[in-house]
Amino acid sequence: MKMKGGAGVVITRRPHRVAGIIPGLLLCVCCAAAAAGQSTNSIFPSAGLSLSDAKQIALQRNWDLLSARSGVDAATAQLIVAKEFPNPTASLSVANFATHNIATSEGNGIWHRSYDTVAAVSQLIEIGGKRHDRQAAARAGVRGARARFFDAKRTLDQGVTKAYVAALLAGYNEQVLTESARFMQREADIAQSRFSAGDLSDSDLKQIQIGAEQFELQEAAAQAAALQARIQVEILLGAGQPKGEWTPTDTLEQMAAVIPPLPQAAAGAARPDVLAAEADLRGGRFNLKLQKAMRIPDPTVSIQYEHDPLPPGPPPDDTFGAGVSFPLPLWNLNGGNIKAAQAVVDQYELALGKVRAQNVSDVVNAQVEYREAHDRLQRYQTLIVPQSARSRASVSFAFEKGSATLVDLLEAERTDNSVRIALAQARSDTASAVADVIAAQNVLSETELESNKR
Repeated sequence: MKMKGGAGVVITRRPHRVAGIIPGLLLCVCCAAAAAGQSTNSIFPSAGLSLSDAKQIALQRNWDLLSARSGVDAATAQLIVAKEFPNPTASLSVANFATHNIATSEGNGIWHRSYDTVAAVSQLIEIGGKRHDRQAAARAGVRGARARFFDAKRTLDQGVTKAYVAALLAGYNEQVLTESARFMQREADIAQSRFSAGDLSDSDLKQIQIGAEQFELQEAAAQAAALQARIQVEILLGAGQPKGEWTPTDTLEQMAAVIPPLPQAAAGAARPDVLAAEADLRGGRFNLKLQKAMRIPDPTVSIQYEHDPLPPGPPPDDTFGAGVSFPLPLWNLNGGNIKAAQAVVDQYELALGKVRAQNVSDVVNAQVEYREAHDRLQRYQTLIVPQSARSRASVSFAFEKGSATLVDLLEAERTDNSVRIALAQARSDTASAVADVIAAQNVLSETELESNKR
């Protein structure tokens, strides 16, 4: 940069330096973009995403599960608060200030002046079992928070499994409709050849071309549905920027072949949501006892030291004293809080009964759902799908030879599509039912609940 005659500024560029800077800047931008893309998709394995990998990622990143884990920390903090003693109160008072004759026979120092100094320490003492009830309620809160964490994990496993199955189903539907679109396009080409040879009318040609176009539109809709299904999985996995750019490695056939486990009959074990409801009820009952104990006034014990340098006669008269004070339960007997605590206990009892009934209902419904879906899957695999495939192949061959009508061809293709999609739906329903059975029968023992490591 050079100045010339104050008229302005003349900027001198050095092309070789600029040329050297630009590639470096481009390289930095490319590296930053690559790093951003890598950080966005780093939660997904490069070789594809299996269901077990998806569950592991969700366990580490799912927002609802992380919130449930923080709930355990908050309940633990409340237990620490419940265990703490109230702090003592210290006081210092000085009285008998005088504007003259403040000196005594002992001297005129601050300690010897005619000030009446009182130092006291007071301590509130809780009686009536308040500390025990408060700590018991807090321990029940920790237990309930842990049970809710395990219940969130249970429902998360179920949700990830069903979302993964839905993604597989959407992908299979996309594949079926893509194959059908290609098949109908090939038939449309054959129909064009037959029309050119005079073996097919113009209206039949138009109908088969329209059918091919419709299948292509259905293929595009299936692609969009598959992308949306993959994005739903990413949301459960806690992806910051879900794009659906991953490939499942498991198949519907594999997941539909899983046999649900038998119900566990461990003594003292229950489903996490039942344990959470039981902990809520236990904590509510201890809180009710605490509110009833609050009717008993807590005494405050105090010890004091008084320094009086001006007694009736020398030397100074220093004294010690002790006292106790407590509120008089005349106007407030804590009736409102007791009634509110009793109402909460009643609500917890109703909630526990509802959760237990829902537990039984979930198990029964899941087992019925699995049996129906499994039986339907077996019929499709062994009977309906093979017959539909043979029928479509036969009609297609007959149409190419001129012995079948266009209506027969379109109807056979639509029927085969419906059957293949119904087969995939039956596999999806079976796999989802297995996930429901596992979630409904998921129980937690006392040891697992206390260890908080499951």
